[in-house]
Amino acid sequence: MSQENKKTLETDSSAEVKRLVKNWRAMLDIIPEMVLLVRDDLVIQYMNLQALSIFGDLRGQKCVDTLCGADAGCNTDCPVQKAFLGTTPRGGMVEMQVKGMDIEFTSVPFLGYSGDVLAMILMRNISQRKKQERELKAFNNDIEEILRIKIDELKESEDLHKRLAREINVLKRRARALGTDDGMVGSSQKMLELREMIHQVADSDATILVVGESGTGKELVANMIRQHSSRREAPFLKVNCNSINENLLESDLFGYEKGAFTGAAARRKGRFEIVDGGTIFLDEIGDISPRMQSSLLRVLQNGELVRVGGTTPIKVDVRVIAATNVDLAKAVQDDKFRLDLYYRLNIIKIAIPALRERKEDIVELATHFVKHYRVAFKKEIDFLPSSIIDKLLEHDWPGNVRELENVLQRAVLTARNNVITDQELVFDESPEKSKQDDYFSKMTGKLTQGTLKKVLSEFESDIISHALSENKGNVLQAARMLDVGKTALYDKIKRYEISAKNIKPS
Repeated sequence: MSQENKKTLETDSSAEVKRLVKNWRAMLDIIPEMVLLVRDDLVIQYMNLQALSIFGDLRGQKCVDTLCGADAGCNTDCPVQKAFLGTTPRGGMVEMQVKGMDIEFTSVPFLGYSGDVLAMILMRNISQRKKQERELKAFNNDIEEILRIKIDELKESEDLHKRLAREINVLKRRARALGTDDGMVGSSQKMLELREMIHQVADSDATILVVGESGTGKELVANMIRQHSSRREAPFLKVNCNSINENLLESDLFGYEKGAFTGAAARRKGRFEIVDGGTIFLDEIGDISPRMQSSLLRVLQNGELVRVGGTTPIKVDVRVIAATNVDLAKAVQDDKFRLDLYYRLNIIKIAIPALRERKEDIVELATHFVKHYRVAFKKEIDFLPSSIIDKLLEHDWPGNVRELENVLQRAVLTARNNVITDQELVFDESPEKSKQDDYFSKMTGKLTQGTLKKVLSEFESDIISHALSENKGNVLQAARMLDVGKTALYDKIKRYEISAKNIKPS
């Protein structure tokens, strides 16, 4: 090729390249995204109009210094440099912060027409999209938080509902208990605590020991326990252990086999078998014999009994309520009551207060008894004078509620008018107190018949005789009781001609 032709060809090629470059730049300028060309030394060689309008003219400067500075972390991990190294997938999108904007870009390396290595960077401003995404995420988080709060509120509401349901059930049971006439009269604090105790333990199957003085209402408490228990519809038997002959009590409670004793012509079930599945009330439990104590312990421990004359254990399911006015703890110390049986009976102890400990209930009780007996005796009594009330409050009531009932029953029956007077109000006299009063009256009368020394000697002789009687004629124990020396006591016994051997326990 001639030199002229060659020159012409180069001129035409240069013109074509310029035309192509012009067209290429024109095309890039109309693209809405930002376009940059970067050399392999990371110097920006070209920026389209969109890039120039946003970033300003950065041509001739390194992109790591102008676009992705320290805030983007690109000085050490530049995505453009990765594109040159081939560690970024071709066409892979990268998100980063550039001059406060959220930018999404991709970089594609290529060879320029002059053989230099270039990378075309196509950037898109996604700040608005990111803002919306953040708002949507915050909204979703808010929704999740709202849902979580609502779920927690629902759970709390459900827990509250369950708790309220339980409390309502308790209140219903108490309302039923308060709404029924349980026969227990009195609104003092001690009686409120007694009722509360009964309602707490009634629905269990635990053995209950009811203690209290005679006349306080132990049977009434047993009735209430059974009435509010889950066995209220099952059989209920009451046994006064003190009213049945000791030899008959065991066969009465546990039954007997044919031929077990004279007169046992056929097998017979005892009360524990008859009341199986229900409740048995054993009153005066402190008076049962050692043999009976052993048999009862077996029932409480193993839930089984053996009939008199039999050998086969029989399973029974009976709830036991026992009652006594005896101090069982002292009876255990005196070897009169088994310790293991005491523990079995004393699982739950309900102590009934004496009437003198709750005198604020006397007016309510008196009103109750007067109303009851005026109907029974067809009397028109409707008034208790304050003088009668005062006497009722002043009395010590050793016989407790039973004594109060007896006094008012007699008063209503003997009243002549519609008002009880002092004449009709006659208190029961304690046998023990009457015996003591008779003795002291006797000793006081002797003061007019003899000297003080003679009366004191007779009084001392009676004291020594009483001490010997209490200790079954044992002089040593009597001396300890009287806190005197054994020799001194022997001298007095000899002086008063007291025979310790002939003294029997009173």
